[in-house]
Amino acid sequence: MMHVKKEAITDPSKGKKPEDRTTEELLNKGILIIDKPPGPTSHQTVDYLKKILGIKKAGHTGTLDPGVTGVLPIALNKATRITHSLLTAGKEYVCLMHLHKDINNEDLNKVLEKFKGEIEQLPPKKSAVKRRLRKRNIYSFEVLERKEKDVLIRVGCEAGTYIRKLVHDIGLQANTGAHMSELRRTKAGPFTEDRALTLHEVSDYYHFYKEGKNDELRKHLIPIEEGVSHLKKIIIHDSAIPSLCQGAYLKVPGILELSQDIKKDDLVAVFSLKNELVLVGIALMNSEELINNEKGIAVKTSQVFMEPGIY
Repeated sequence: MMHVKKEAITDPSKGKKPEDRTTEELLNKGILIIDKPPGPTSHQTVDYLKKILGIKKAGHTGTLDPGVTGVLPIALNKATRITHSLLTAGKEYVCLMHLHKDINNEDLNKVLEKFKGEIEQLPPKKSAVKRRLRKRNIYSFEVLERKEKDVLIRVGCEAGTYIRKLVHDIGLQANTGAHMSELRRTKAGPFTEDRALTLHEVSDYYHFYKEGKNDELRKHLIPIEEGVSHLKKIIIHDSAIPSLCQGAYLKVPGILELSQDIKKDDLVAVFSLKNELVLVGIALMNSEELINNEKGIAVKTSQVFMEPGIY
């Protein structure tokens, strides 16, 4: 829900709505959702995509192990800095868990219930982070199918949750032992697998685009703004944009609309009236203060995404 603090109109001669951007503009500052195949690392998948599109910069938003498939959002060229904001977004996985011993459905479900909510995890030895207990949230847990000792589960979880370790811990709790047989990421932040393209499809669509035959590629290129759709939102006046593009902090008088549930220290996304992403920053006030105050610094700028001179 958005709260309107005051009304204003935008200058139609400046800026551009994200949906009006060309394919070329989106290739320079957009996101593609790749359906990562089994085998290559996430880094190799990014390299393949760069070669297909002939671009110099690209970055993924959350590593998948070589054997894991599914949703891998890749930011292109100037959009690569959005990866930091997407890394913290929630994830969803479908996992095939193999139990080492039999357990009835009722007892298994009781065990799975214990893993909903906040859990503690010790990252595996082969991980990129320091091995110490970390708290992670499991938002949802659903058994999709079971055939004897093979259990297909869907898990919605906080970023940084190790599914392989989660399955291992479930096996310990159930006194059966368990390991992860297969894993697919079905969602990363706001991006779901129904929007994902294979590398082969990207190659075909890009070829058609260069040949001018059709622009199927344009339908799948996602504006950078969607990469922060999971963040709280602030909409600002055109007149506030130029100084922000130079790194200034957002002051309260420039605010027009805002999410109603902003808390101090939340990471927030600041948009123009045309829904263009201007910056991402840290809220220095909560929603009530932002609504009622007439002055003061509202957001400490972390990353500026709009180039100077557009407004």
